[in-house]
Amino acid sequence: MALPLTQPQSVANPVRVLVVDDSAFMRKSLTTMLEEGKQIQVVGVARNGEEAVQQVQQLKPDVVTMDVEMPGMTGLQALQQIMTKNPVPVIMVSSVTVEGAQETLQALEWGAVDFIPKQLDGVASKISEIQKILVPKVLAARYAGSKLKRLNVTGTPRAAVPVAKALSSRSVSVTRGTKLIAIGCSTGGPQALFEIVPTLPADCPAGIVIVQHMPSSFTKPFAERLNNLCALEVREAVDGDEVKPGRVLVAPGGMQFRIVKKTITTSVVKLSPNYEKHPHAPSVDIMLQSVAALFGERSIGVILTGMGHDGLEGMKAIKAAGGRTVAQDEASSVVYGMPKAVVEAGCAEKVVALSKVIGEIMNMV
Repeated sequence: MALPLTQPQSVANPVRVLVVDDSAFMRKSLTTMLEEGKQIQVVGVARNGEEAVQQVQQLKPDVVTMDVEMPGMTGLQALQQIMTKNPVPVIMVSSVTVEGAQETLQALEWGAVDFIPKQLDGVASKISEIQKILVPKVLAARYAGSKLKRLNVTGTPRAAVPVAKALSSRSVSVTRGTKLIAIGCSTGGPQALFEIVPTLPADCPAGIVIVQHMPSSFTKPFAERLNNLCALEVREAVDGDEVKPGRVLVAPGGMQFRIVKKTITTSVVKLSPNYEKHPHAPSVDIMLQSVAALFGERSIGVILTGMGHDGLEGMKAIKAAGGRTVAQDEASSVVYGMPKAVVEAGCAEKVVALSKVIGEIMNMV
C-alpha cells in the first residue's frame, strides 16, 4: 500500500522513491536511510511485486528500490512488467549468494540500472555502510529515466548492435603489434557490456581486460554470462592468467587487478588485496595504470558509464604513454560520471555512443 509522505521543505525537488521489500524491517530501514539527507522522498512502500507494479503506475516515482526475493510475484518478475509497461530506474536489492547474483545479473540485463547487496541485519555499522552506497546510487539513478528502453513482451534484452565497419583485424595486428584493450565501468556497466562485448569479432587480435565495480560474489557469474553470449572466451581472471588475443578477462571483485610482464613476450594478471585502501577494489585507475606502464602506445583505454571518476588517472597514464583512448558519450551513458571526468580532462581521443564503441576500438587495434 502507498505511504504518502510530506515533501521535505529543505529540498525543492527531491528524488521520489518507491521502496519495495517483503520485510517490514527492510522497508523501514531503507526509508530511514534514504530520507536522512532530505534529498530523497520516499513516496510509497510495497510489500510484493504486484503492489510494486501497481504503485509505479499510480505514484510515478523517479526511482524504485526492488527486493529480488519476495513471495508471489518476485522482484525480477515485477521488474519485467515495469520495464515492459512503465520503464523507471530500478535499483535491485539483492542477496550476495550465487543464486542472488544470477537473478541480479538477469535484472541488469533487463534494464535495472544498478543493485546493492542486501546485508542488513540490524548492526548499525552495516546499515551505515549500506547507506553510503545506496544514497548516491539513488541520486544518480534519477537521471537514467529518460534513457531507459522498454523490454519486449518476452522480457529479452535489446539485440546487440552490429559492429561498425572496421579495419581488418588480422592485417592491422601484423603491422602494429599486439595491443591490449582495457575497459572500465561502474553504474550501467553490466548493461553496456552485455550489449557490446558480444559484438567483438572472434578473430580480435588484442587481449581484453575489464574492470566492472562489483562484489566478489558477482564477478564470476557475470563473466560466465558474458561468455555464453560471446564468440571470445570470457572468464573471471585468476592470478597468473595470461593476457592474449581471443580472451576476455574480468577482474574479480574485492581484489586489485594489474597486468605485469612474465616473459619478454608474455603478460599476465597480478591480483592483490587492496593494500592501497582504494575506494574501489578492483580499481579502474590501478588497472589502467598497469596497462599503460606495460603496453605503452599499444594500450587502448575505454571508459564506459559509471558514477564518480575512477579511471581518470589511468586514462591520463595511457594518453601520456601514447596509447589510444575512448569514452562513452553522455546521451548513451546511464550515468555520465566516469566518462565525463575523462572527457573534461581532455583525455578522450574519441567520445562516441555505446553503439559505436566497438567500431572505434577495432579501428585502433
